[in-house]
Amino acid sequence: MEIAAAYGLILAVIWTPRPWQSFLWWVAAAGVLALIYASFEGFAAMGMRRENFACSLWIAGAALLLAGAAMGVAAHEQTLKLPAGPLALLGTYCAYAIWACVQQFLLQGFFLLRLLRLIPSAWLAALAAALLFALAHMPSTFLVPVTFLWGLAACLLFLRYRNLYPLALAHAILGVAVAMTIPGPVDHNMRVGLGYLHYSQHHRHADRLYLSPQPSAKP
Repeated sequence: MEIAAAYGLILAVIWTPRPWQSFLWWVAAAGVLALIYASFEGFAAMGMRRENFACSLWIAGAALLLAGAAMGVAAHEQTLKLPAGPLALLGTYCAYAIWACVQQFLLQGFFLLRLLRLIPSAWLAALAAALLFALAHMPSTFLVPVTFLWGLAACLLFLRYRNLYPLALAHAILGVAVAMTIPGPVDHNMRVGLGYLHYSQHHRHADRLYLSPQPSAKP
């Protein structure tokens, strides 16, 4: 019931039009927090602990290497979107990095832990959690397979190390890399749900101007 209630609230936010979406976001956040409080097992059980942090930090390092490789390819293909300086980078992607950490907490600290109670096989529980994670990114034909692969890998790594912090950091790194390297018309600027469907021609035109290697001439 907790899984169904939390997932239903998340999907409702994703598929609700504005301005109701903003209100429903707070309702969903309060609902999920209430569910966590009702069956709280401790922060350590949800992966928020010091144990195995150092030995699992390689996950974030691997994400950093993968992000660097993706940025190199994007730079060669002239699709790399670099903010103008470190402060602009922080301002542009800081909020997303925080949201990536929240998503990772929900995936492992909420859904995976409850699926482990319902499904005898830990591997199948990880698979089920990854499927839920991926389906929440519909109808994005880019993000659904990408988030499924990451979700499954992250769940299996969580089962191995039981530490959330390197996974959250890796998620933030990979998400920012996707935002900087994948053209907006391909992933609709990482939108999901109604936001993906409402990605307008205006946004696509703006993306093309932003990705142009030379400034457009003024009339």
